[in-house]
Amino acid sequence: MIQFSLKCDRDHQFDSWFQSAGAFDTLKAQGLVTCAVCGSEAVEKAVMAPRVSTTRSSPANLSQPASPAEQALAELRRKIETGSDYVGNRFAEEARRIHEGEADARSIHGEARLDDARKLIDDGIPVVPLPFMSNRKAN
Repeated sequence: MIQFSLKCDRDHQFDSWFQSAGAFDTLKAQGLVTCAVCGSEAVEKAVMAPRVSTTRSSPANLSQPASPAEQALAELRRKIETGSDYVGNRFAEEARRIHEGEADARSIHGEARLDDARKLIDDGIPVVPLPFMSNRKAN
């Protein structure tokens, strides 16, 4: 795993972990690397200082949110995941069906391509990007 400091075309800076440097390039080419703040696909690696440990302390626990912002995001994610149905990559289709009355009205979350999300918004269907990626694995 490798952590990169990233920056979007709107000057938002954030960090993200990738399986490898090549994985970042592959995901970016597929349009799957987006700004954690605004959702922009114009994301580049930012200059970052190497992290060198001078003590033999144990590594940070990556499963626990470290900052208040990370804690707030973790709480938001928990509320969304417990209060809505996960529809996976069928999000755009299901949101449209709900809006048109073809499916029962309910809160949903999932994944959508940027162009599909823009079409929903253009058609007056209320959607909002979430500031985190799903960690669900496709079967």
